Amino acid sequence: MKRKSASQSAFFNSRVLFGVLIVLAGVSLALVASGIFSAQAQPKSNLAGKYLNYMDPLVPAGFDCSKIHELGIDRQENFRAGAIMIFCGLAEGGWATPSQSFSRFMQQMLPEPLTYGGTDVDLINNPSPEIGYPHVTQSETFSTANPDNPLQIVVAYNDSRGRNLSPINISGASVSTDGGTTFTRLTQAGGQSPFGNTLGDPVILYSRHSSTWYTVWLDSGCGAQGLGGYKSTTPWDPNSWTHYCVYSESSADRESGWVDNNSSSPHYGNLYVSWNDFAVGSGALFVRVSTDDGATWTPHQLTSGSPFIRDVQITGDLQGSGRVYVATMNEGGGGLTTRQNVMYRSTNGGVSWTSVNVGPALQGPGVQLPATLPWPSRPSGGIWVGASRLPTA
Repeated sequence: MKRKSASQSAFFNSRVLFGVLIVLAGVSLALVASGIFSAQAQPKSNLAGKYLNYMDPLVPAGFDCSKIHELGIDRQENFRAGAIMIFCGLAEGGWATPSQSFSRFMQQMLPEPLTYGGTDVDLINNPSPEIGYPHVTQSETFSTANPDNPLQIVVAYNDSRGRNLSPINISGASVSTDGGTTFTRLTQAGGQSPFGNTLGDPVILYSRHSSTWYTVWLDSGCGAQGLGGYKSTTPWDPNSWTHYCVYSESSADRESGWVDNNSSSPHYGNLYVSWNDFAVGSGALFVRVSTDDGATWTPHQLTSGSPFIRDVQITGDLQGSGRVYVATMNEGGGGLTTRQNVMYRSTNGGVSWTSVNVGPALQGPGVQLPATLPWPSRPSGGIWVGASRLPTA
């Protein structure tokens, strides 16, 4: 994993690009001829209510695949939801590269990715005890700097190195104390991150009021899939992080967070976490607020869950007014129905909220394919094909 910066890319060199395309075309033809692509292109059969011949550690024991829609699994965006969809045969999973030598060849052959600025910096400097697939995923980075000491930066992310632990731990972070020149991946003596019993979906916050760093994850230590995390005043020490809960429940998803760090704000020091709760309606939108540095959290419900309005990001005014905003999307009934961006605002520290539509409604992504096309769980009116929003690792 690398932190991005900007400079001219080799992809802007037409000769390099042309050569890369020729090589990729040859490689693709070879893979098609060998059957690698054609094998992966075959749709899975409908396995709802049945089990595959393996158990993913992210899938709860005895999970009933017929309850995916009832539990809102098909609308969630976290690692566990993705694993369940794959386990039940309703989403395509990732797979290991057929040949590690081929993977090394591709890494050496391809130019560096598009960059922005100076030299890229590696966040993953401590190797995992597990080597190779499927322990190779770090994703969904969330970064925060200390406003009083910008040399301190913490980047939180999903980290699959603890996928097979008991309890599971698929959350990680890297810390810089030199303004991002170098990062150290937080690793305890056993080789894992300090965020045990967590399920990814990273948020990292710094509170100037308490001089404390807060991670927020989907946390199985706060219910089966609640909201919680770890906090520290010395984030570079992997043994300094202590656990806390925001909310104990079983169906949290898509959380985001913000801290009011302006000392002139009437709500200075407030911590805010927004999320969708799939135990309420079809995924009601909530915000929890702490006014005592994370010791207690007060819930505020913004929607009923019908229609489903997805949490996108909570943020606030930096100028000291104390206003807080939650950007969301009304997804209607899903599929090809229209979407509507909606902004929620609170002027009293998250106690009450008003909303306004932002811009016109927009068409949902995807196309309708003929109902005659083979596919698992095919609806009678055809098949909706849209952008995938489920993790595959």
